[in-house]
This record gives sequence, C-alpha cells and structure tokens, in this order.
Amino acid sequence: MNTIRVGTVLALGAILWAVPTTQGKIALGIHASSNGSRTAAPNPQGAVLSGARALALGAYHTCALMEAGEVFCWGYNVQGQLGDGETNYDRARPSRVKLRNLRAIATGWYHTCALTEKGGVQCWGNNLDGQLGNGSRINSNVPVGALYLDEGVRALAAGAYHTCALLEDGLVECWGANNSGQLGIGTTDPSNTPVALPQLSQPARAVAAGELHTCVIVQTGEVWCWGSNDAGQLGSDGDQSTVPVEVVGLSSAARAISAGARHTCALLDNGTVQCWGNNANGQLGNGEMGSSSRPVSVQGLSNVRVIAAGGYHTCALTANNQMRCWGANALGQLGDGTTSDRVAPVAVRDVSDVRAISAGLYHTCAVVQRGEIRCWGLNDTGQLGNGEAAKVLAPASVSGLTGAVRALATGSEHTCALTADSSVRCWGANGYGQLGDGSQQSRATPVAVLGLSGSARLIVVGGGHTCALVDSGDVLCWGQNQSGQLGNNSTDNLSSPERVLTLPRDVQSLVAGSQHTCALTAAGGVLCWGSNRDGQLGDGTTTDRLLPVSVPSLTSGVRALAAGSSHTCALLANGVRCWGSNTSAQLGNGRVGGFSPTPVDVLGLGADVQALSAGDGYTCALLRDGSVRCWGTNRFGQLGDGTTLTRPEPVQVRQLGGNAQAISASSTSHACAVVASSVACWGSNNEGQLGVQRVVQSSIPVPVSGLSNVQAVAVGWYHTCALTRTGGVQCWGLNGSGQVGNGAMGYRAQPVSVIR
Repeated sequence: MNTIRVGTVLALGAILWAVPTTQGKIALGIHASSNGSRTAAPNPQGAVLSGARALALGAYHTCALMEAGEVFCWGYNVQGQLGDGETNYDRARPSRVKLRNLRAIATGWYHTCALTEKGGVQCWGNNLDGQLGNGSRINSNVPVGALYLDEGVRALAAGAYHTCALLEDGLVECWGANNSGQLGIGTTDPSNTPVALPQLSQPARAVAAGELHTCVIVQTGEVWCWGSNDAGQLGSDGDQSTVPVEVVGLSSAARAISAGARHTCALLDNGTVQCWGNNANGQLGNGEMGSSSRPVSVQGLSNVRVIAAGGYHTCALTANNQMRCWGANALGQLGDGTTSDRVAPVAVRDVSDVRAISAGLYHTCAVVQRGEIRCWGLNDTGQLGNGEAAKVLAPASVSGLTGAVRALATGSEHTCALTADSSVRCWGANGYGQLGDGSQQSRATPVAVLGLSGSARLIVVGGGHTCALVDSGDVLCWGQNQSGQLGNNSTDNLSSPERVLTLPRDVQSLVAGSQHTCALTAAGGVLCWGSNRDGQLGDGTTTDRLLPVSVPSLTSGVRALAAGSSHTCALLANGVRCWGSNTSAQLGNGRVGGFSPTPVDVLGLGADVQALSAGDGYTCALLRDGSVRCWGTNRFGQLGDGTTLTRPEPVQVRQLGGNAQAISASSTSHACAVVASSVACWGSNNEGQLGVQRVVQSSIPVPVSGLSNVQAVAVGWYHTCALTRTGGVQCWGLNGSGQVGNGAMGYRAQPVSVIR
C-alpha cells in the first residue's frame, strides 16, 4: 500500500498483512535465473541495481521506478504481481515490467499499479476483487489498463485488495475490494472499475491506502479517512465508515500521508510526524504501546521529508538524508541490526545519503546514492532482491552435518537428524527450545542436542517438540510443552532434553503429533501423553495428560504407530485402527466429523499394510505390494488420487506403479513416497515443498528432480527432506527459520544490496 506523491522522486510506502508468519501465508519459492531454475544460493557476481528514483513494496514483492521511466520488480509472483509476463515464478532478482515512460508506482498486497507519462493507470497481478480496475476479476501477469483512466491521474495508492487514483482536479476514484467501506462510496459493494468518491468537500492533494482503509489530504491540509477503524486507523471513533471522516487532533496541516496495515501517519508542515491507530508493536512511535484513535506525536523526529508506513512498522527520512524506523522488528525490518521492537525511532544501520524509502509488510527498502537500492527484513520470496531467499524449491544439501545420517525427522519448522555415531543434530525454528541446544535461537545449520552424544536410537519431531529414545531405554523430550507433550509432569518448555516419567524401559518406537506423543512397547502396547482435546491419546477421555497413559484396548499386538496433528493410528496384524479427531475423516471409518477417544477400525484395510504415516487431517498406508492408500482431507490433493475430495475411506494414490518403498505424510498438506530410490510428492506446493519448479499443487505424485539413491523421506509442515543411502541429507521448501539447513535464513536484520 504505497502512496506516491508526484513531483518528487520519493515514494511513500506501506503494504501490509495482518496474518502472522508462515501460517496462512501464501508465499512460494524464488525464480533466481533466466532459465527458470530456482535457488536460494547467493550470487556475488550479480551487478548492483542502480538508477532507481522511487520504490513501492508489496506484501512479499518489491518494485523500483527507474530514472529512465522503467519499472523493475522482484520477489513473490504467484499472482503475476511482478508483471514480467513470462512466468508466475518468484524472482530473487529484479525483472523488468514491459512498460516505459512511467511516472509513479504503487503496490498492494499482491498487485502493482503504475502511472504513465500521460496520467493513465496500468495494473497487474491479483485481481480477484477487481483491484486492477479493468472490468474483470481475472489475474494478469502483464499490465492492463484501468478503465476510464487513460489520462489525468496525478497519484496512486494501493491497499491490500483495492486501489485509488488522485486525479489532476483533486477528485479521487477507487476500485477493488470494499468489505470495510475502503472505497469511500457510501456502500460496501466492491467494484472492478474505478468509482468516483462523492463525499469530499474539498479537492484532495494526496492519497494513501492501508490494508482496509484509505486516507486523503485535502487542500487545506486536513486529513480525511474511511474504511475499517478496528484499531482507530481512521483517527475517529466507531468500527468503520463507508464515507470520509475527518481526523481530529492534528497539531498542524498535513503535507504527506502514509497508511499501514491498521495505522496511519501524517507528515506535518512543521516537519514533525503524528500517527494514529494500531500500536501493538510501537508503530505509532510515541514511546509506548497501546492503540490510539487520535493522532500522537512521534518522539524525537524533526525536519522529516518523507514517511513510509509498513505492515506494523514505520520509517521516516529526515532533511539530512538519514533514515529512522520504529515499530515491529521481529524480522529485522527496522534495519538496526536487532530483532527487537522499538516504540520510538532508531537509526537504520549501514545506509546513508538516502534518497527514497518504502516499507512493506515485513521488509523495508531505501534508494541511496547513485540510485542503488538497499533492502532488509523478511526475504522468504526474494523480496530483498539480493539473489537469495529463504525458500529452496529444488533440493539443497544440509550444511554442517558431520558423518553419515541414519534417520531424519521433520516438524513444523525444524528438522533433526540421527547420525551414524548415535548423536542428534537439529536445525530450524527454536522458539520453544525444540533444537535442544540449550537456547531458543533459530539455527540455519545443524547444532548438537545437549546430553545425547552417542546414545540416541530413534528420534521423532512434533509441531514444536522433539523426543529421542536412548540406549538406556529412556525417552527424552524437549521443546514446546504447553499440553504436557514432553511427559515430565509439567507444562514448562524445555531447551534441553529431559526424561519422560513413568514410561517402561522396553519402548521400541515413538511418534509425535502436533502436541502429543505416543510410545510403542516391546509387547505391542501403546502409551500416550500431551494434548487430548480430540481424544488423540486414546484413553477414552479428552483430558490432557502430563504423564503417559495406556490406550486400554491396545495393550499388545500393535506393530507400528503414526501420529497426525490431532489423531493417532496403530498398525495391527489384521488392519489399522485410529482415534482422535475425525473432522476431516482422518480416522478412515467411513464417517466425517466428530472425534473418537478410543480406537476405531479403518475400513477396507487388512493384513497387507506394512507402514503408516499421518498428517494434519489425513492418513496414508503403504501396502506390501508397493501401493499407497490415503484417506481424510484432500483440499490440496494430499491424498494423491487425482481429486480434491475428502475421503472417509482409503483410496489409492495414483501413478506410483506399485513401486513405493517408504512414505511420509506428517505435514499439513502434502505427502511424499520413496519410489525407485527417488522421491515423488503430491499435495500443496505453496512453499515449494513438492520440490518441483512449478509452484502449483498436484493431486497426483510428481517426481522431485535431482534426487537419487534415496532411502527415506521426511515431510514437515512446509518443507521436505530426503536421506540418501550414503547418509547424505537434502531438503527443500520453506526455509524462513533455517529448516532446510543450507545456511540461509529468511530475513536480513541489516540492509543488503539489490543485484541484477
């Protein structure tokens, strides 16, 4: 959501998203070279992009307006928001939009618009809400003209899913989504063509668009806003307004404005800045937290020339060309070298002589001397433009693993390896201590788990916890423990291993769900502990257990276990039994909905099953003939039967040809099989977890290129890893927490150069 003031070389930016981190984030890999290959490896030979005069940052993409009137874009591109017309691949380096003689640019969450030399509007990218303004709701990866706006437009602003144009005569026209009244036309009806705003009493001279709100400065310097007001971002009381309302309490006339996700900032004529709205991360800059529906002054700022409001942070450019930022900083978007939120402005490190600034959802960029661009913050789709990104769509070797690996286990955002010398090394997210190295610091390369050197026999990984079976017969767990999944009679998280209490010493194997853990004894009995909200512990109750409890009907005869997010399954000599949540038909008993706190039979499976694997809402079985059958939710094609239909009974995965040797389905939405010493995957591919270059889901197995001699595969929530017969490990998919293990992370806390 960028506001561009025509007549200056500076872009005032804000593009925002209110959904946190990887959950729900629709972010795909990168396209880092002209031949269509995808890689996250940096290319130090890349030339620095220079000659930029303005910037616009989307949710996960970045665009630069060059001195020559051309536009280059890079980052997330699945909806065509880079506008290169060639592919919908993400790009970690700039790609030129096929337009010339442009005057300004603006970016929404997933769309981009440009202002032509004659004052016409061209837009590209996501158009599901009509935000391109061309009368359709079809996405476009090439520029299309907004209807009725061939000339006479002075400035543009793009919100999450809407766009506004400021005309030469001071009128404002908006189009796109309008669920909160952000078009300002008195209704909540969307429009796929520009609609004139009827309610302004004075001509406007600047416009800014936030996530679900819009603001203008009128000729007298007053600010008027409309749309969502859930955090006070309109500068007035009430939940929302479909018509403009005046912002009350500005200490001086406004000369520039920028809108964040749910906050707004105005640059005043006296060179100070006032902000209002959401302040959960300090983005109002007034030295404290707490939202405000009235303008508050940003501390310690004077002689400000430009402001840029990002998702949950804000930046300012001062008269001496210095840049200062404040607000959310978990991904390094403030550029001060830390990841600490700031309630007052701090200096951006390692940038000077700044000419233009823009702030995105979780990243920030600046134009510096000679028109070079420096960016910092989240980089999971290549939006920093430095030739690397957090995602790896093709297999990448894990760095720092010494010796051969015997087994792999993947969690939501971390991975662990059991090495040939019986030690355990883990990498990726570590907010709960799930890496077991005594810290809570995420790691992009493997670190040793404390106290397990040379003693581990087996490892399993849950959503945010890890467990190991050691030579003594004890089970040790560490990481997240809010539901008691560590089995130590507490709910305290642990950053190093601790023994599971009351377990017998004859445990043969373990499985871990999102927040529960189960053990299989030598006699074939099952004990479980942790979250039991959906009956996934199988003890006939829905009471969480901080210590292991037996599954009463399974005290012997179980051969193997599998644990999904909130259900568990057991392989017996004559079939499969499951228990826990059945909201997605994952129990396979012919029903959809509800739950079962005791085991029920999976229909249609007999004595031919040799292995099980369970995901979030679905389950798969490997049969002795090399075929695979799956059941449960199928929204992303994760059952592999060529459809997206939920299946309450097992259906066969297509095109495996009876050659499957191992399976893994312990993820949210995809599954993989080892086939003829390679890997085939199916289901969701929104983070590149299928290991193929095309970033689309597949309801049938697709081969992962570049893999051979594979003996096992492990599926995480949004990433996948393969173990070769020589003990090597390769991983691909989401890498925002370093879970791919190739030494790269998804953000930069300090500026990096954009390269061509």
